[in-house]
Amino acid sequence: MDKMHTILGAGGAIGTPLAREVRSTYRRKVRLVGRTPEKVNDDDELVTADLLDSASVHQAVAGSEVAYLCVGLPYSKRLWKRAWPQLMRNAIDACKAHGCKLVFVDNVYMYSPASLPRMTEAAAVAPVSKKGEVRQHVADMLLSEVKRGGLQALIARSADFYGPGIRNSVLLELVYNKLKAGKRAVWQCDATKIHSFTYTPDAARAIALIGDTATAYGRVWHLPTAADELNGSDWVRLFAEQMGVKPNVFVLKRWMLKAIGFIVPLMRELEEMSYQYQYDYVFDSSDIERAFGIKATAPATAVREILESHRASTQKEESV
Repeated sequence: MDKMHTILGAGGAIGTPLAREVRSTYRRKVRLVGRTPEKVNDDDELVTADLLDSASVHQAVAGSEVAYLCVGLPYSKRLWKRAWPQLMRNAIDACKAHGCKLVFVDNVYMYSPASLPRMTEAAAVAPVSKKGEVRQHVADMLLSEVKRGGLQALIARSADFYGPGIRNSVLLELVYNKLKAGKRAVWQCDATKIHSFTYTPDAARAIALIGDTATAYGRVWHLPTAADELNGSDWVRLFAEQMGVKPNVFVLKRWMLKAIGFIVPLMRELEEMSYQYQYDYVFDSSDIERAFGIKATAPATAVREILESHRASTQKEESV
């Protein structure tokens, strides 16, 4: 019988492609857990649950071999500070109680700004933002449980996401959607700085692989990310060329984000993290590539696939 793999936080940037990969490549049963889960595969099991409720998480994890924590909370440091520790505590307790492995899909917010130009799994942890402090806290919670021997777990860490069908990608919102609307692309702080992005289909393939590999547990892994060192202008040009438009870009300086943040709360949240666009931001995934022989999709190919996916989605909507 296929073993059960449960995705806590289904339907997001990673949850959907991960569900496909776990089922199609590894032939595992898939249980999707969230407030309003929807099937990705025809035989998915759906569980409606509030992941902030301990009893609900226990019920969702019961009978699972692996649970993937890939929740995407609204972009609010106040909410993150309140909710993330509870989410992690519930996931840890449920996995320990049911003998389930835990895979935590994480980001780089806890890394020191000095580490941004070459981030590896050994990068210095010294967050300079409230969101970064939260991510450090929950990662420490998980790694402490692993060190004590009470839980098999790993952290799958990525750079900023981009990929087909994502609604909350800064790259797609401020570059692709702006260019598509006939406007200038928007970049934060400095378009001459390098910025890595992790392609979600690559991330999903790697997460499914390490989640299904016993020897991968007990450490942090950087998910496959293209080594091409593209800066902001390069990314804008890459999208513009494939869209057949001019690569016009407006650089939103940090002081502008701060000023707009007094009126628009989301801009205030972005300004807190905008230091990541003031430095070269290079995400090194050579560890996982060497260990498992996997490679990231080239940015030009990824952008082409994103545009093809968006065109197909638009045609489908227009035909309905």
